[in-house]
Amino acid sequence: MATTPGLDLTADAVTLTRQLCDIESVSHNEQEIADAVEIALRALPHLAVGRRGNTVVARTDLGRPSRVVIAGHLDTVPVNANFPTRLDEGLGILWGLGTCDMKGGDAVILRLAATVTAPVHDLTFVLYECEEIDSKYNGLRLLSESDPHLLEADFAVLMEPSNAVVEAGCQGTLRVDVRTRGERAHSARSWRGVNAIHGASDVLHRLNAFEARKPVIDGLEYHEGLNAVGISGGVAGNVIPDECVVTVNYRFAPDRSEEEALAFVTAFFDPYDVTLTDTAPGALPGLDRPAAKAFIDAVGGEVNPKFGWTDVARFTALGVPAVNFGPGDPMLAHKQDEHVPVEQIQRCEDQLRAWLTSGAEKGSGE
Repeated sequence: MATTPGLDLTADAVTLTRQLCDIESVSHNEQEIADAVEIALRALPHLAVGRRGNTVVARTDLGRPSRVVIAGHLDTVPVNANFPTRLDEGLGILWGLGTCDMKGGDAVILRLAATVTAPVHDLTFVLYECEEIDSKYNGLRLLSESDPHLLEADFAVLMEPSNAVVEAGCQGTLRVDVRTRGERAHSARSWRGVNAIHGASDVLHRLNAFEARKPVIDGLEYHEGLNAVGISGGVAGNVIPDECVVTVNYRFAPDRSEEEALAFVTAFFDPYDVTLTDTAPGALPGLDRPAAKAFIDAVGGEVNPKFGWTDVARFTALGVPAVNFGPGDPMLAHKQDEHVPVEQIQRCEDQLRAWLTSGAEKGSGE
């Protein structure tokens, strides 16, 4: 029986990132890495550690007047000839699956959990499963339903890759199936039927003509996207298909609700059948919240909009102000050449440690 590789929380954050990345943890396969994280955290006497599925939660209980959640997901997208990691010491770059999205951030979380024993806030560290797939499996969502008290806080930091600067809010996301209908016929007598796959050309034409909306919210410009991400149809090699399904992903700015986003997509593809298959809300930047302003000031003052969806939206729904802040370029997430500058891992750790151990409580509970 194989043993779970150990994690050395006394190692530097770059070494710890490699240890995490070299445990394969594609979505639904997080048990090994969750075991390693749980074992490492249970060895720390200042933390109370619990587990729900393959989601691990560690908390301090120091009686501080405010609490901060720091969270990151343990899963990755599928391996793409980019596992295990390799370190280019000359360039200062760590390559490999999960280095950017988001085990560099997870390593920072674990380092903070191990070394920040007298923070100015009480701390909750959450390392969770199944972020990269349908939201029904998302460990943070499941935790918010089973144990919402574990996510109660005055502020939250989600360590999604953000080039080590704050990314505020996030766009919402939904997927729909757009169906075109036809009539079956023998392909030798195709004129006796109606080809539903050919009919999908109009759906694709509309997508090609889509002009992205770019609303400005709290001084940040968001950029929407509407794209086909899959297509299926056909019943046999000699049959004209009577149905074709184009799967479409809409990334909508956070000034639109899920209901408004679905209404837009339904109208956009009228008169075709549109079936919703997955949805998650966006999150407004919330830069007017004192907690967010205090954190942004503490880590350099730079802030960008978040174009992708992240679990910041879940914290927002719980009434907890939250930001994205982690090492790695989000443009490299899910790419074969995924990598992270080691300097960003180290800088995120240093800045968060300074914030958690200095006078950063100003604003985090106002």
